[in-house]
Amino acid sequence: MNQPLSYVHPDAIIAKNVVIEPFTTIDKNVKIGQGSWIGPNVTIMEGTRIGKNCNIFPGAIIGAVPQDLKFKGEKTTAEIGDNTTIRECVTINRGTLSRGKTTLGSNCLVMAYSHIAHDCFVGNNCIFSNNSTLAGDVTVGEYVILAGMTAVHQFCSIGSHAFVAGGSLVRKDIPPFVKAAREPLSYAGINSVGLRRRGFTPEKIKEIQDIYRILYQKNLNNTQATQIIEAEMEASTERDDILLFIRESQRGIMKGYIQN
Repeated sequence: MNQPLSYVHPDAIIAKNVVIEPFTTIDKNVKIGQGSWIGPNVTIMEGTRIGKNCNIFPGAIIGAVPQDLKFKGEKTTAEIGDNTTIRECVTINRGTLSRGKTTLGSNCLVMAYSHIAHDCFVGNNCIFSNNSTLAGDVTVGEYVILAGMTAVHQFCSIGSHAFVAGGSLVRKDIPPFVKAAREPLSYAGINSVGLRRRGFTPEKIKEIQDIYRILYQKNLNNTQATQIIEAEMEASTERDDILLFIRESQRGIMKGYIQN
């Protein structure tokens, strides 16, 4: 399991078939599940929980204390699901009293130099391209793709199945099933390619398109749009997810595209 040039704290709980490469440091109060590979020069700090069959590449730092002045050394965690890959020099901080933990789901790919700050929640099957950055307390749904160099403001939420274009600055919440692009960030259609890949039928994709036409293309405010969507669109899981996301948004949702 261990290379002689790695350091594993005696209180760490490591499954027997985990591979730990040289020059890696694993602190106390760490748990790593079966089948995981921890590459060379990785630092896994106190409070980290790593699931089964994960791959963590050189230079990654998992579970470092939050970059948050209100943090006072409380016991918190950074938790990573199964089958997740973390590439070179990714940093994932543990939580504060805000949520108590930072969570990265299963079957995710986080590419090189990305950062996930304290108290973030990231769902399953997400892909973060190189240099993607989440500030603290960000919530990301399932099957979300962030293209390279995306930066997400503190407390923002991104709905499931959303796609965010490269170089985007996310200052407002991004509803589920959409593409977000341009500057300032705005609605760029629904993520039809991603939805087709995940088995959404043409009828379901059209339903989602119709919902967002009401929201973004009818010159309505959000309250008016949600009332019309609820009254005129047949109830479905997708419709209700969109309505709930809009109504619970704390920062407000991104705007439609306004052409100068």
